[in-house]
Amino acid sequence: MSLPHAILTALLEKPSSGLELTRRFDRSIGYFWPSTHQQIYRELGKLEQAGHIRVLPSPQPARGQKKEYEVLPAGRDELTAWVAVSEDPRPVRDPLLLRMRAAAVVGAPGLAGELRRHLALHERQLQEYLDIEERDFPPERTADEDTLRHLVLRGGIDLETFWTGWLTRAIGDLDGLGAEEDPAT
Repeated sequence: MSLPHAILTALLEKPSSGLELTRRFDRSIGYFWPSTHQQIYRELGKLEQAGHIRVLPSPQPARGQKKEYEVLPAGRDELTAWVAVSEDPRPVRDPLLLRMRAAAVVGAPGLAGELRRHLALHERQLQEYLDIEERDFPPERTADEDTLRHLVLRGGIDLETFWTGWLTRAIGDLDGLGAEEDPAT
């Protein structure tokens, strides 16, 4: 996935200014494709140059007025083609997993505490996703686009459920081993 495609998706859902896109990313797309304000503005410029988006005409020209963007047919075609492309899953690249592997050879002082911290972070994220699901996806919402958006959210819920379960087990296993000590001693 790429940021330009994420922006095209968001703009097809609703024409927006760069600031509005940033806020929307913080509340939705950013959960699985995070991006900074600067990255979004840089990509908006590139998408406009490529003819994929345009600035909506303003009813009254005003200096310093925010630009609102919409997707052009070429942008929709680009996004449609990208959706159809086959792509293999990416391997997990998590520094915590690498640190755990390294701790097996150099010792694990503080590792259980770090696992507990990660557990708390994943529990908070899981609760946030569950709150969004309850608020935004009541059983009576059944439109196709709602189903697809809900599936993305369910993916996040399932990932956070995995991490909270795995971390709980890892903490229990480490506590059982006394892993806070250096294995070389």
